[in-house]
Amino acid sequence: MQGDIYMSYLETLFGLKGKTALVTGGGRGIGQVVAIGLAKAGAEVAIISRTGADETVKLIEQAGGRAYSLLADVTDEKAVDAALASVIARSDSLDIVFNNAGICIHEDTLKATIADWRSVLDINLTGEYIMARAAGRIMIEKGIRGSIINMASMSGSIVNIPQWQASYNASKAGVIHMTRSLAVEWAQYGIRVNSLSPGYIATPMSVDTPQELKDAWMPLMPFHRMGKPEELVGAVIYLAADSSGYTSGSDLIVDGAYVCQ
Repeated sequence: MQGDIYMSYLETLFGLKGKTALVTGGGRGIGQVVAIGLAKAGAEVAIISRTGADETVKLIEQAGGRAYSLLADVTDEKAVDAALASVIARSDSLDIVFNNAGICIHEDTLKATIADWRSVLDINLTGEYIMARAAGRIMIEKGIRGSIINMASMSGSIVNIPQWQASYNASKAGVIHMTRSLAVEWAQYGIRVNSLSPGYIATPMSVDTPQELKDAWMPLMPFHRMGKPEELVGAVIYLAADSSGYTSGSDLIVDGAYVCQ
């Protein structure tokens, strides 16, 4: 009996049953793992990506969850509005947004092009702003006390070495302060806005990272290993669920103590 009470309490705090969650960039990597985690916590998950997320949907459905995929480019305001309209038409709600889509370019500033800079800022910062604004508008219109979780990075707080990535660092610093700004602006509507700042995470994106960079990072990591995408799921569920009802404008760093040095 006591065990049942504890389980009920945990489900009240961290359960997402009856919620609709939206994940951008959920076709692979962190987005895919988090989408599966949100579904396992009880949410119906809508996944937006440029290339489709059929594999993620299949994995969720095989585990007994509910999910569907939509095609949209987060930098295209009209496409984002259309995708969110489809979410509302299908699920009649939008309670959680994991604003995850992003890219990184490692390049010496003197060699990088302005096109590179604009590409990174357009996806990582402007794309998250477009999605957050569109979702916030829906939440306000429908009276939903929702949760928006913007993907930032420890790179928004520190300067990574030995690689040079000024555009990425600037974009993620922008995400963190944009998050704080929206949190204050939308508190009056009961909408919480937080950011998640991972450290080095082993994902398909990191597979393409030159080995010499990984070798340079390893001694700098207090845990001497990269994080796993699964180690971010708990943080996202906390920020998505009622357990974080008084948490807004926060940047949750999950980096194995990297930025503490």
